[in-house]
Amino acid sequence: MTIQETAALLRQQDHILILTHRRPDGDTLGCAAALCECLRGLGKTAYVLQNPDTTDLYRPYVEACWAPEGFVPEFVVSVDIAAKGLFFPAAERYLDGVDLAIDHHPSYEGFGKVSCVDPSRAACGEIVYEICLELGAMTQAVALPLYVAIATDTGCFVYTNTTANTHAVAAALMGTGIDAGAVNKRHFRTKSRKRLLLEADMLSNMEFFQDGRVVFLSVPLSLMERLGADENDAEDLATLATLVGGVDCGAVLRELPGGEWKISLRTDGVRVNATEVCKRLGGGGHAAAAGATVPGSLDEAKVALLSAINAVGADCP
Repeated sequence: MTIQETAALLRQQDHILILTHRRPDGDTLGCAAALCECLRGLGKTAYVLQNPDTTDLYRPYVEACWAPEGFVPEFVVSVDIAAKGLFFPAAERYLDGVDLAIDHHPSYEGFGKVSCVDPSRAACGEIVYEICLELGAMTQAVALPLYVAIATDTGCFVYTNTTANTHAVAAALMGTGIDAGAVNKRHFRTKSRKRLLLEADMLSNMEFFQDGRVVFLSVPLSLMERLGADENDAEDLATLATLVGGVDCGAVLRELPGGEWKISLRTDGVRVNATEVCKRLGGGGHAAAAGATVPGSLDEAKVALLSAINAVGADCP
């Protein structure tokens, strides 16, 4: 569906529930909060399904939108969810009941009854911005979480998928009077002591492959426990893999309870397509940023990931 068709469809609905993805980031939560505020501005009853994995970093943007217990929606919208495997437990009841899916991932699985998907957008927030504009509700309450969505999903506008449109949308959002400086300080220039210790350990134990073009950083549960770190200290660790000179493919492997490893892969999107790598591991994402979850030990996860990287990049220079 086009932006105009999507907005027209939303105008016809009420009692709307918005879903975010498992281990939510700024894009999914920012989009959900912004769309919820926009719809409420139109007089709609709209809520976001409470996501228990939301960290303290993002909770202030979305907690006013949490759905009350017992809320029964008439229309369900997913934002920034590419696959059914990304539905968190409380959202799984809607696996076959998403009326509208809004997304920007090339790996989107097409589970929505109707979809508004544009993989050319650096952040799903760019799409939601245009929908909200079409609905005629661009207040600061809408603009702030949208700015968070776009800024965090582009690494503060430095990732290679950032476009001129990304900057134009961010400028328009700043034009509403939101405090973008405070957002950027909060998300990109402030780290807890535990986070810095976590990064220090990860960087001191880096492993390189393919003559230094590939780097793996690992975060076992034992490290988190030793430092007393929690989810608030572990936001967006994958950015570390992109900071190493000479590397065009980097991954953070983080241990999850139950014997699984969450892989967050970042590449230049040219020599190694991150989505193609993660598809081989049951995940997906973008050409330069993707993820997957694999079972087994750390060594087994590394072998599986490196094998997928080698397979995808085999024909690359």
